Amino acid sequence: MASAPIVVHPPLGTGGRRVTARGQILGLAQSDHDVVEFLRRAGLEAGEGLLDDPAWVKWRGGRAHHYEAA
Repeated sequence: MASAPIVVHPPLGTGGRRVTARGQILGLAQSDHDVVEFLRRAGLEAGEGLLDDPAWVKWRGGRAHHYEAA
């Protein structure tokens, strides 16, 4: 199985999570809303529906949907 094209990286020490799509940085998310907006800007209009789909999004480090400082 190929890896998910979207990665939400571990929370940073200052809070927020870096989001990448196929290795390209989309931004620093402070919430799910930010992730969905980054995906929309990347051309994925159904971003909210993808957040819990492991075929699309890999949550690394920490719990999914949590953005507090590490």
